[in-house]
Amino acid sequence: MSYTLFIDADDTLWENNIYFEQTTEDFINFLNHSSLSPEEVQALLNDVERQMGYGFANFTKSLIEVYKQLSERPVSDSDIEQIQAFGTQLANNPIEIIEGVQDTLADLSHRHQLILLTKGHAEEQHLKIERSGLADYFEHTLVVPEKHPEAYNQLVTEFQLDVAHTWMIGNSPRSDINAARAAGLNTVYIPHSHTWTLEMQEVIVDGPSRHLTLKSFSELREHF
Repeated sequence: MSYTLFIDADDTLWENNIYFEQTTEDFINFLNHSSLSPEEVQALLNDVERQMGYGFANFTKSLIEVYKQLSERPVSDSDIEQIQAFGTQLANNPIEIIEGVQDTLADLSHRHQLILLTKGHAEEQHLKIERSGLADYFEHTLVVPEKHPEAYNQLVTEFQLDVAHTWMIGNSPRSDINAARAAGLNTVYIPHSHTWTLEMQEVIVDGPSRHLTLKSFSELREHF
């Protein structure tokens, strides 16, 4: 049987959040706050990120805002330049394809309709898709501002899909699994040890749609 498989990108097809985590660690060391723990600084950064939005540029803005709020010394131009350098380095990190992804996509693309579905800053995400070399395995590559049930419903209507034969595959409980299930799609959860904190939720598998939890992307070939 042929299915439509929506497949997430960041931390499903290629590594992403490990680079943000390293940049955050570099930033916290640079801030070097005398009383706040790294966890407390991270918590404030999470709150600011919720307001700023996705992408390298917005993440850099979040770092600058947190630095201005927490710096124990006057904020200098050189301080801001250093933080901007963190963001530039983040944007220039290589695209590291997760093990087994390319072979699995090559196999699945012969039997199913594959649609890459990611969220975030459109220009940044399209550039990552191009740099990944994986675009040819997908019939469509889509970037949406947010993955919520309404977005999934809209895509089901746009592509005239039967939700019973449509799956969303990804590593983010909030955006890839729970939101898709709320729209009636089947789901495949592939946990990643470095999934972004703001994407973590309890996976909700109630309802009539089907659900799988797999250990690796390669295992998809055993089910599809």
